[in-house]
Amino acid sequence: MPPSGNPTVGRRRLAAELRKLRGSRKGGEVARDVGWSATKISRAESGRESLPPAEIEKLIDHYGVTEPLRGRLLGLAEDAVQRGWWDDYADILTPQYLEFIGLEEEAVSLLHWETFAIPGLLQTEEYARQLNIAYQKVVPIIPSSVQERFLQVRMRRQERLTREPALRLSVVIDEAVLLRRVGDHAVMRAQLRCLVDATELPGVDLRVLRLKEHPGLLSGSFVIMRFGAEEGTGDEGALGDVVSTESLVTEIYVEGETDTQLYSIFFDSLRKSALSPEDSRQLIVAALDQQWS
Repeated sequence: MPPSGNPTVGRRRLAAELRKLRGSRKGGEVARDVGWSATKISRAESGRESLPPAEIEKLIDHYGVTEPLRGRLLGLAEDAVQRGWWDDYADILTPQYLEFIGLEEEAVSLLHWETFAIPGLLQTEEYARQLNIAYQKVVPIIPSSVQERFLQVRMRRQERLTREPALRLSVVIDEAVLLRRVGDHAVMRAQLRCLVDATELPGVDLRVLRLKEHPGLLSGSFVIMRFGAEEGTGDEGALGDVVSTESLVTEIYVEGETDTQLYSIFFDSLRKSALSPEDSRQLIVAALDQQWS
């Protein structure tokens, strides 16, 4: 299997397969048999870091894995040691953000609830720059040269919306986001025009939740990433949903069917309570003409 070039997803898929292969056996027991430490087994099964393909080969040979699964797992091991474009920014991005970008690159669809600002995938460069400037006023620790590289990452991520296979994006934004000034009026006008244009993209479903709506217990912003099955493996090769919630300095991931299902139910409630895509578009145009004229 040729490498897909996505180390993040390669690690995660490989880790899931390795956990499945170990089954009920203790990690320490397998480690002794292979001549590894229990920590090394844990690293291989965590999905957070990669081991050399030769080491993975040794482990799956111990498990007695045969073709075609053996070839698929070695392909994933090769994927796991590739470099994604985001690795070129590892000197300025947190490991959690690097993980987020790697997952976003592979996701088939993304569900985003946003309460504070325009979602990153739909931001103009100047709007994103003004957000960085505002952050820098509060936390003045990031050089301007680094800020520009942050913007490069943001703009590069947006290619997922137009590069085949295009990401399917479903967004619900709080109406307050349209009214909250970032930069000057010109920045806001350009940003809202960009949102209007985004509604024309075939894979984008953009809805606005009116201020008067209150669909149950409101939550902070979050993103649900959904993945397809790995080619040639059917549903068994699919990654489960991953939810990302953002704090002040890092991303927090929620995984596991039960926990991610709660976020899916909540997003569905938000989507039903929000305006339709067409009515949302009209509201954005109204804000553009009335609030930011």
